[in-house]
Amino acid sequence: ASSSRRGLRTSAAIFDEAKLTADLSVVDREVTDPGFWNDQRNAQKVQRKRKKIEERLELVRRVTSQEGDVAVLQEWLSGGEAVEAELKSAVLLWQKSIEEAELGHTLGGEHDANNLILSINAGAGGTESQDWAEMLFRMYQRCCERKGFKVDITDYQKGEEAGIKSVTMFVSGEYAFGTLWVESGVHRLVRISPFDSAARRHTSFAAVFAWPELDDSIEIEILDKDLRVDTYRSSGAGGQHVNVTDSAVRITHIPTNIVVACQNERSQIRNREVAMKVLKSRLFDLEMKKQREKLDVVEAAKMQIAFGSQIRSYVLHPYRMVKDHRTKCETGDVDRVLDGDLDIFIKAALVAKAKGELSKGVSASEE
Repeated sequence: ASSSRRGLRTSAAIFDEAKLTADLSVVDREVTDPGFWNDQRNAQKVQRKRKKIEERLELVRRVTSQEGDVAVLQEWLSGGEAVEAELKSAVLLWQKSIEEAELGHTLGGEHDANNLILSINAGAGGTESQDWAEMLFRMYQRCCERKGFKVDITDYQKGEEAGIKSVTMFVSGEYAFGTLWVESGVHRLVRISPFDSAARRHTSFAAVFAWPELDDSIEIEILDKDLRVDTYRSSGAGGQHVNVTDSAVRITHIPTNIVVACQNERSQIRNREVAMKVLKSRLFDLEMKKQREKLDVVEAAKMQIAFGSQIRSYVLHPYRMVKDHRTKCETGDVDRVLDGDLDIFIKAALVAKAKGELSKGVSASEE
């Protein structure tokens, strides 16, 4: 137990309670300013910041309190008390809090607390890739259920024979973007094809894209003259208006050729509102990439070949393994992963990102 305590104390040292307390004092002074509520947008932003600091401070204090409990139990054990079971339980509880705090330490990005817009697109390969895209769709739905996130499907394009061509969904929940943005990239599946009568092994690809849902404080200029808006009949399942009215909306941003669509809502007006929200997030993401390219030309070159590289491989034959090529994290429990348990990959990627060690993945020839 003493070795565990020593290691955990080292981990807890990165959580600076004094700094958090000082940060909270600064925010509190802003809140008590007489003109604080004159700017509603800024006031809401500051209030969200205050809530994050308070939550983090509470967690750090919990870690410190649990550390004290472990110390006391260790002293009792050294004095001959039969507290082995209590000490083991206390250490496990402390470890869990440390892991929660360390994960929270990685979620400090500007948009990490935002909701998420997640898009899955089948790669080349027809039915095989479209079926794989649908498997990923189910995986992320189950992942969001596990984390208590709410999922709303805004656009769903079925495949010709099976699977899906693409799907876009809004994921709502605390730190949805900060948790799942690491899933953005190309995902590779190797399996015996259920669509091949000769039972041959096939490799399929699908791309996952993640953008934060932006609040109204982010100004993105979108001119009406730059938009082409098309309406069509919804093709998704359910809803009394599906295939009855031209309520679905497709918006093309002409300067960038970005196309977004929404068919989930019953009214054309609401579908347009949702599609514009997606467009705003994608244009913001595009602008951020442009800025990164200006700072790092080499990194920009890597980004351009991203679709030729995969961040993760899911192998079902001739062995069973899921491996993340950016962190080298892997597991043989493929079924659990495909059922939405992505925690080991998400945590490994977030920690690697915080340390500046998150790579871009590998091409098939590099595996």
